[in-house]
Amino acid sequence: MSQLAQWRKQNWVRIGTDGSIKGPCGTSKDKKNPDRCLPKRKALSLSKSERASTARKKKSAGAKGKTVVANTPKAKVKTKA
Repeated sequence: MSQLAQWRKQNWVRIGTDGSIKGPCGTSKDKKNPDRCLPKRKALSLSKSERASTARKKKSAGAKGKTVVANTPKAKVKTKA
């Protein structure tokens, strides 16, 4: 299965800075500094404060002009080889 097909199966969701799930990935109004996206299963496995932490990290680094921001250790997405 290709990487894109795997990504589509994961059902990625957008995480707000308050830790709530805001909707599907790619629907952020702020295109210059979008919200954090995670696979739905991963997002649901984290507590609300853990989701908020990774989303705030992305927003603060994005405000400084960074486009790629690593997840917090708890929010790292592990893929099967």
